[in-house]
Amino acid sequence: MSLEERKAVQETKEITRKKKTIMIIAGEASGDMHGANLVSEMLKINPALNFYGIGGKKLREKGVELLADASAMAVVGLTEVISKLNRILKIMAVMKKTLDERRPDLVILIDYPDFNLPLAKAAHKKGIKVLYYISPQVWAWRKGRIGQIKKTVNKMAVILPFEVETYRREGFEVNYVGHPLLDMVKLSYSKQESRKKFGLAEDKIAIGILPGSRLSEVKKLMPELLRAAEILKKELPGIQFVLPLADTLEEKSVTEIISGFDVPIKVISGQTYEVVSCADLALVASGTATLETALLNVPMVIVYKISFLSYLIGRLIVDVKNIGLVNIIAGKTIVPELIQADARGERIAREALSILKNGERKQEMIKELAAIRARLGEPGAAIRAAQLALDML
Repeated sequence: MSLEERKAVQETKEITRKKKTIMIIAGEASGDMHGANLVSEMLKINPALNFYGIGGKKLREKGVELLADASAMAVVGLTEVISKLNRILKIMAVMKKTLDERRPDLVILIDYPDFNLPLAKAAHKKGIKVLYYISPQVWAWRKGRIGQIKKTVNKMAVILPFEVETYRREGFEVNYVGHPLLDMVKLSYSKQESRKKFGLAEDKIAIGILPGSRLSEVKKLMPELLRAAEILKKELPGIQFVLPLADTLEEKSVTEIISGFDVPIKVISGQTYEVVSCADLALVASGTATLETALLNVPMVIVYKISFLSYLIGRLIVDVKNIGLVNIIAGKTIVPELIQADARGERIAREALSILKNGERKQEMIKELAAIRARLGEPGAAIRAAQLALDML
């Protein structure tokens, strides 16, 4: 073997040694988004990393080999999971099997606790390190899970400042990395430019409709949001409606619901933040979208609707005054929340009108929303989480 051939073999061995395999699990749309940014930052530092796991379009675009699509697992509510339980258990079995077959150097779990915590336990038993990025909402319900997390998770990267103390009280030191949305919620155009781009009149009120990222929640909430839109259309002639389509939804599934109502709505894909920034007010399904809307300083009404049984169970085990992330971070109710029976068209419209017709209330809400950003720390969450992950390899 020549000197050049020996050097080539040595270089190949060196590359092989450096190439680490990482399992990453993001079971929902927001997790897919945050996971993709994390993977991107990790690859900037070490391009030789190899990723596989569960996610959606954004993780796939980053080169992650997906063994299951997150859309096959996304559900809202405790009882709704039953319809997908068999599929979820099959996917769990596949992922556990890969712990032996692929022997990843690290497992990164993003939120989605009912799937990810059992997987963390399985990885821990096999001596595989686990990083949990974006904590389960242990501060809101099932606080006892912290004990399980302490036993099976090597490091926890949290994104809300008060989560640090929640874990510390239970004897578990976690890493606060800041909120990833601070790096993501940015605009390419001004409000006026966006309105022009999307064909909206500058001098007319625009309402953003954000029914959620899962088809199951859209089917529950969308009809009520459209009933509210019909009422607002009668009360405020010339009013405009825009709907930023989530990546996880097909436009046809949304337009079919819209077709049953007498209200024109512009459905726009791929430009969520620009679309929301056009709005004078947004009607938003509870979830990550409420915080995105807050960071855009757009007043909102939060709506939430699940099965009656899930709601009853939730009432028994959830230990927070508010369900909206915006209000939880603020530590008080700064935007209205309409839950279950209150999340009906007439009530949603009434709440929207009370904000739109009361300039003082609207401006106070905008002021409170602006303060949310200051509570979330500094930008750079994905970079800090990426460094934490790489330090574990």
